[in-house]
Amino acid sequence: MEHWELVARESIRDLVARYNANGDSGRFGPMLELFAPDAVMEVPQQTCRGRESIRVFFEDVASGTGGGSGSRAAFIRHFTATHQIDIEGEDTAAGRCYYAVLTDRGLDHWGRYVDRYRRIEGRWLFEHRKVTLDGSVENGWAARD
Repeated sequence: MEHWELVARESIRDLVARYNANGDSGRFGPMLELFAPDAVMEVPQQTCRGRESIRVFFEDVASGTGGGSGSRAAFIRHFTATHQIDIEGEDTAAGRCYYAVLTDRGLDHWGRYVDRYRRIEGRWLFEHRKVTLDGSVENGWAARD
């Protein structure tokens, strides 16, 4: 394995960690900088194209953080595991990992991220992120209307 590939893998791991940390704390500005300007993000029943569309999606999610019972989660924490990264070239890669989301009430929902990454001006960014939902708890944060 060449040095550039090791740097790419570690940069992509950091990208995914920063996505979770920034999103969980509501720092949407720094989180949006992790996406390519023309990035696509697919979530169940919605596709966002470009940073502005992704920003609107996250602001809408943040404004409705109440669970199915109408109460709000005190905090949200995303955890990722089994992150597989396929380096395709010096500027492109693909990846996938599992995620689980905890709130102050415990495990809320879980699924998988399927990503495409692109290096732009020396930084690895999300080019495409597909979020799948494998399951959720009844009346949890993800079960809201």
